Amino acid sequence: MPDALMLFAAGFGTRMGRLTADRPKPLIRVGGRALIDHALVLAEAAGVTRTVVNTHYLAGQVQAHLAGRDGITISHEAGAILDTGGGLKRALPLLEADTVFTLNSDAVWTGPNPLTRLAAAWAPDRMDALLLLIDSGVARGHSGTGDFAIGTGGCLSRGGTAVYTGAQIVKTRLLDDIDEAAFSLNRAWDRAIAAGRLFGALHAGGWCDVGHPGGIAEAEAMLAEAAGDV
Repeated sequence: MPDALMLFAAGFGTRMGRLTADRPKPLIRVGGRALIDHALVLAEAAGVTRTVVNTHYLAGQVQAHLAGRDGITISHEAGAILDTGGGLKRALPLLEADTVFTLNSDAVWTGPNPLTRLAAAWAPDRMDALLLLIDSGVARGHSGTGDFAIGTGGCLSRGGTAVYTGAQIVKTRLLDDIDEAAFSLNRAWDRAIAAGRLFGALHAGGWCDVGHPGGIAEAEAMLAEAAGDV
């Protein structure tokens, strides 16, 4: 399994409104813990030895929060924000791996560790990327339809009711020959779809998008349910 993780923490958090006026979204607390720490607990439990965190908006606060922690390196994006694909490409020299986990820092999980779930399903001989998904009917804090349809053997196509959770394993060669500095990982996924090498696995626990203020209460309720407190 990969031993390197790209943790995305550079966004502006505009959907959070006033909550991100003076702090970056990864430092918003949910259930008594900063969002970024929820993600780092998952990484540690999965045995990840090297984590790169990208920063942009109010980067100094994230850097101070992470100061002194072993195995964590900062990839700061000065100037224009680079989006997910560009952020990952910028961080490749720090990740030092051709296959990596990526994880968004604005979600909360219950149930099986998403990274170990991905590692168990990873088949590099037939996959260029493996995305962890959840059905839109049980995704919390999420509105709208799904992102992908899951076909035979887990092969993905666009559309359908499966929501991307923000966790994946990806071969970084999918970024080769993309010359733009800023671009979405959707570019890489489209390459994998065209080759029949984009796959998905379903998360068996709970997942909540905490990209907007209402997601905080929903995530805390989900955590309380999982702990048997309600």
